[in-house]
Amino acid sequence: MNRTTRTAPATAGNADHGSGRRRHPQTNRRGGTSRTATRPPQGQRRGGGGGAGAPREFAVPVSRTPPLPPVETFDGLDMPDRLKTTLRAQGMSAPFPIQAATLPNALAGRDVLGRGRTGSGKTLAFGLALLARTAGQHAQPRQPLALVLVPTRELAQQVTAALTPYARALKLRLATVVGGLSIARQARDLQSGSEVVVATPGRLKDLVERGDCRLDQVAVTVLDEADQMADMGFMPQVTHLLDQVRPGGQRLLFSATLDRNVDLLVRRYLTDPVVHSVDPSAGAVTSMEHHLLHVNGADDKRAATTEIAAREGRVIMFLDTKHAVDRLTADLLRSGVRASALHGGKSQSQRTRTLTAFKSGHTNVLVATNVAARGIHVDNLDLVVNVDPPTDHKDYLHRGGRTARAGESGTVATLVLPGQRRDMNRLMANAAITAQHTRIHPGEAELNRITGAQAPSGIPLTAADTQPPQRTGPSQQARRNRPARRRGRPSRTSAR
Repeated sequence: MNRTTRTAPATAGNADHGSGRRRHPQTNRRGGTSRTATRPPQGQRRGGGGGAGAPREFAVPVSRTPPLPPVETFDGLDMPDRLKTTLRAQGMSAPFPIQAATLPNALAGRDVLGRGRTGSGKTLAFGLALLARTAGQHAQPRQPLALVLVPTRELAQQVTAALTPYARALKLRLATVVGGLSIARQARDLQSGSEVVVATPGRLKDLVERGDCRLDQVAVTVLDEADQMADMGFMPQVTHLLDQVRPGGQRLLFSATLDRNVDLLVRRYLTDPVVHSVDPSAGAVTSMEHHLLHVNGADDKRAATTEIAAREGRVIMFLDTKHAVDRLTADLLRSGVRASALHGGKSQSQRTRTLTAFKSGHTNVLVATNVAARGIHVDNLDLVVNVDPPTDHKDYLHRGGRTARAGESGTVATLVLPGQRRDMNRLMANAAITAQHTRIHPGEAELNRITGAQAPSGIPLTAADTQPPQRTGPSQQARRNRPARRRGRPSRTSAR
């Protein structure tokens, strides 16, 4: 595949933060001479000036090769008919804007730099192209052909679930590689052969170093939520992995924000990318309402939180710490609200059960730290509440991105104590969001109007009440009817 090679040169003295090496402007990752010029950084802050802490966005590269025009329907895309049939079966009648703009170019093999908020349709924007370009190939053991890197376990599982129907249609094998689950089982999946791997950087690096995975056959690489990978300190692992994929391969980078950390990845790994931004304001989604709910003190905040949690319908509530999440969850259960906790201190199996219960409606309230701010998609979730306001505008955007997804409407409400008002005003300016300010009191109609808040039942619940009832199948019933073992012959279960 012939493409014009073009990357942005590093400026004199500019260091490569991911590797500790200085960049050489005269060479690029594909072995050619780089002669790219990009617009100089304009130093303009997100949100029109905001506060002094607003991060700068870099000037995106100017593509030398004109992009292909967007399409209006999936039928206009050059991809296998089996993918189009599966799209129709999944109820996908027309592409979302980021899909319409990037898919024609990604299917043609171009590198893509896409900015879009969570819920904008990014997963299929890169997923359909990755699968179409991998179709018909067969991976050798431990040698995947396509790679999707994501920052969190939840996002990896969501991406895998979203792509599975389309991968099956093309007879492509998917493997999910994340921490918190058995590394031996993941090694076996790679050994058996997987064309596509969806992974978090740390676990994939472990598998590579163990010799359980090689990346030199990866022809298509996706970085999803690249800004969070940078924020979470994954940049060294990400660059280490990207340096091992096949030279000259295709790179698709998607991010909600384009700050200086993402700039490193763009300059180092993308060649003459097609650039597309769904939402330049990074949060001004017309179907999303933003409310700053001003409360008088901690007592009013606790009471208002409980009433909001008792609403009809589901809600995600964000707090800063694991301890605060566990404490609020226990308080809500005592008040009669079906609430479950989600944070990094939970095992992967606990987190999976909690998310399943929330998505199925057995849990009405998901109380979470920022671990849930990315990678969780719940249909018809119309309210997100920041019980503890975030300290960074990007955290606000990603928390709020759990609602108003895929064209739906939603509300983001933030409880603000008197001492937090100035910081919240600065944060909203940095996020380029205009919020409605309302002074609220527990039990008042205005709180109900905005959030659906109501008094809880007051009938205490336990954590077991938030889980789906366990089904008793024939195998369980047979075991119950099995005669007891004789004494002196311990069962395998009791001997463990």
